[in-house]
Amino acid sequence: VYGFITIPHELIFDIIEHPYFQRLRRIKQLGLSDYIYPGALHTRFHHALGAFHLMRKAIAVLKVKGVEISAEEELGASIAILLHDIGHGPFSHTLEKTLIKGVHHEHISKIYLQKLNREFNNKLSLAIKIFEGSYHKKFLHSLVSSQLDVDRLDYLTRDSFFTGVNEGIISYDRIIEMMNVKNDELVIEQKGIYSIEKFIISRRLMYWQVYLHKTVLCVEWMLVKAIERAKALTATGVELSCSEALHFFLKNQLTLSDFETNDTAIQHFSNLDDIDVFAALKTWKTTSDHVLSFLCNAILNRHLFKIEMYNEAVLPQKLTALKQSAAAHFNLSEEEASWLVFQGSTYNHAYNAKHATIKVIDQKGTVQNAENISEHLEATVLSEKVVKHFVCYPKELLQAS
Repeated sequence: VYGFITIPHELIFDIIEHPYFQRLRRIKQLGLSDYIYPGALHTRFHHALGAFHLMRKAIAVLKVKGVEISAEEELGASIAILLHDIGHGPFSHTLEKTLIKGVHHEHISKIYLQKLNREFNNKLSLAIKIFEGSYHKKFLHSLVSSQLDVDRLDYLTRDSFFTGVNEGIISYDRIIEMMNVKNDELVIEQKGIYSIEKFIISRRLMYWQVYLHKTVLCVEWMLVKAIERAKALTATGVELSCSEALHFFLKNQLTLSDFETNDTAIQHFSNLDDIDVFAALKTWKTTSDHVLSFLCNAILNRHLFKIEMYNEAVLPQKLTALKQSAAAHFNLSEEEASWLVFQGSTYNHAYNAKHATIKVIDQKGTVQNAENISEHLEATVLSEKVVKHFVCYPKELLQAS
């Protein structure tokens, strides 16, 4: 995507070589999006290195413009962005709320940062402060996490490249060149406003065309249901063959405190990746449980469910009718059929002005919110939250009806 990437510091190299970071090679950036876009096989490892590269470019630009950034701060910000996604589990966001209820990947990233800090004799302390936003130079945290951070600049560029979706292409290099700092805030010079508009539009389009593509939603929810079914069976005493790491998370209902206080949880998580899950699907496809075997075979052979999208919540009577149809067609109980007929909702919020704003500075040094000076996009368009509801069910039910 960018050509050669230079590793400028021995500590950075040692972190990249660490097993915690190398695990990211085995976690796909876009979950199961390759079922729709076959080229989307890039990993969190790629993304972390790309974001690290853009962070170095951004800091170089800011230093040329007179922003004071010490060598220690540059190293800290580089490590913070390098490790910002280290807490992702198998298939990235797909199973984030399934394997471990209520634990966001950023929570686990913080735990990894603390563990690595101890291993590297507290050399990551500044990186942790920047990552958490507690360091006094707040603009460094904005480069890591904000409405316009190098994380988003990389994943939009990278994801559009590997999916082939040209609508996601952004002017990441121009946006970085337009960065500056005013009153400890990361700002964009006004002549870069059109690149910001394109960035917001591209992000919105990438969500509907890639991240929230209805077929992507369908197959990822099928995987969620397969894992949830496996967890439910395990809870009743059914033994399902899988890796030790995956079995640990199927068997135990974990909370964030389990990760913070029990080293066993984080060690098992460190051995868990996409390979564990797909190997389990291949094993479970012949299990005696008809629901789990059906889901596993459907995922492995890309026999995807039918998905219907709506602007309003799915009517309960429609769900009931579909579940009854599934029970009759597959000779299942209604409880079993409920695993094959499921609903959900998703939303697209490309620019959340209520959460934080992109700041633009004019030639006089006045700083304004981007939505207040954009000539082509109104604030309502920029910040509008669009919610979609959906229902998924086996396509065999269409033939049966």
